[in-house]
Amino acid sequence: MNYGRQPRQVLLAVSVGNMLEWYDFAVYGFLAPVIAQVMFPSGDPTASLLLSVGAFGVGFLTRPVGAVIFGALADRRGRKAALLLTFGLMGVATLAIGLIPAYASIGIGAPLLVVLARLLQGVAAGGAVGGATAMLTEHAPAGRAGYFASWQAASQAGALLLGALSAATVAAVFSTTDLNAWAWRLPFFASVLIVPLGLYIRGHVEEPEAFVQSRAASSPLRLLWMTHRASVARGFGITIIWTVATYFFFVYVPLYAHSVLKLAISTTLFSNSLALACMLCVAPVAGWASDRWGRYRVMIPAAVAMVVLVLPGFAFLLKHPTITALAAFQVASAVLAALFIGPAPAAIAELFPTGVRSSGMGIAYNLSVTVFGGFAPLIAASLIARTGNPLSPTWYVMFACGLSLLTLLLTLRTSSRGP
Repeated sequence: MNYGRQPRQVLLAVSVGNMLEWYDFAVYGFLAPVIAQVMFPSGDPTASLLLSVGAFGVGFLTRPVGAVIFGALADRRGRKAALLLTFGLMGVATLAIGLIPAYASIGIGAPLLVVLARLLQGVAAGGAVGGATAMLTEHAPAGRAGYFASWQAASQAGALLLGALSAATVAAVFSTTDLNAWAWRLPFFASVLIVPLGLYIRGHVEEPEAFVQSRAASSPLRLLWMTHRASVARGFGITIIWTVATYFFFVYVPLYAHSVLKLAISTTLFSNSLALACMLCVAPVAGWASDRWGRYRVMIPAAVAMVVLVLPGFAFLLKHPTITALAAFQVASAVLAALFIGPAPAAIAELFPTGVRSSGMGIAYNLSVTVFGGFAPLIAASLIARTGNPLSPTWYVMFACGLSLLTLLLTLRTSSRGP
């Protein structure tokens, strides 16, 4: 079946493909405590966890490289070609992580190979965001770009949900001995099935008509640098909350609940799954609302709420280290994050014309993710290690959200989707 340019079919195909691709990238974060013991052994459990989440962050260092390479390809040769290449690369790198022998077998080669695989995953992920968002935005009917593009964010939540559920399942089904010995590899082996399915889905989507008529005639990177540097800076700032909220609330908090609150890892991951399911549902609603009332009228109140509520929410969680309190905190965080993240892809995509949209969005998003998001778990864990204050991770969230708020307010007057 060829989906042609039928908007609903394209929306489904791109979103499902995107979710499968981001599952491959995200599952590492949920299994970091196990990978820390298998690939980064140390006499100090905290040091092992820091090394493992550091390797998680390393995957973000190459994301701007992927954005440059595949963004330019998407703007010159087509969104479809770039998305097929990124999906294949992501699948190969993810499968490789599952195949790497443990530190006990090959020594220092194990963590080095894990880091290399994460770097390749980063290249693939960096190239995926701009092309997928451009595809969704450009296939959207008039006045519905916010809703269509929100599925970029919703599909990322779906990917995190799949990753959390798969990690929680293996942690609950298998004994600790089996989990550390081999069972942790099973979610990575899923790439054997995911890659062919994702390639099939993306292979049946045609290029947007808007792109066919306006594809870049010269170097999109040169045009981006000469005329759209301010838009890249604005997109960078808007992405800060998007990325920090994603990787703090849905990757770091389960690790925090396990290592600091001493809750079972399977329990924390199932709680995380509930929150991600809420985010998956709310993000498209927020995208729809932004089509009706404007992007920033939805995004700004959500950003303010995150700045104000993250510290008392974390304090409540620390005072009540139960699964009920954890689930309440994560669900509330998911709703606020979704209200911001849902409209964010369209808000950034609309900063760029069609001929440089994939490059512009990809570079702005991935530079911000590299600086603020990928190392959020490492920064949060390091703050606790250095200060001894279990509330210290919230300082980073408030700082990052404040920067994004400033960007939104500065962008408001020049945006066509203001209040």
